[in-house]
Amino acid sequence: MASVLAERLSRVIAWVCAAILYVTFGAIFFILCSDVILRYFSGSSLRWASEIPELLFPWLVMSGVVLAAQHGAHIATTFLADAVHGRVRRVIAAVGHIAIIAAYGLLAVVAAQAIPIVADEHSPLLHVPGSVTYSCLLAGFVLIALVHLGELLNRKVKREADDVQVTGAWQ
Repeated sequence: MASVLAERLSRVIAWVCAAILYVTFGAIFFILCSDVILRYFSGSSLRWASEIPELLFPWLVMSGVVLAAQHGAHIATTFLADAVHGRVRRVIAAVGHIAIIAAYGLLAVVAAQAIPIVADEHSPLLHVPGSVTYSCLLAGFVLIALVHLGELLNRKVKREADDVQVTGAWQ
């Protein structure tokens, strides 16, 4: 049951992050290309055209970081895990996942506490609160913690043998 739930959660996280990645990338590309074309043909530009990519870029990056964490490509250190096998390797993987869950959980709490502070700052032209872009940190930290929680649950349920594949921070 836990493994099925973790797998479903992983698919939802991947879908949401991929959607954010594609939409933000497409919007940034379209806005910047439109502004360049407008400058080329009319000699003027859209005043807000530089501000929207600045607001969207953190969401683009954080969605990519979460997807990288899902594929074990975010933070990777393998020297210790590669040196051992069997139960020791599983324990190292579990400790790594627990450490990442704790670290990103703490980062999420700190980000949540900072959001009201940065909400007072507004972008110069569109007057978007700073909390909009800062919220992507909170969302990313929570999603990365959930990715590693899912990995930890999958490992506990599966009880993999010596050829356990270590992911995330310990790959």
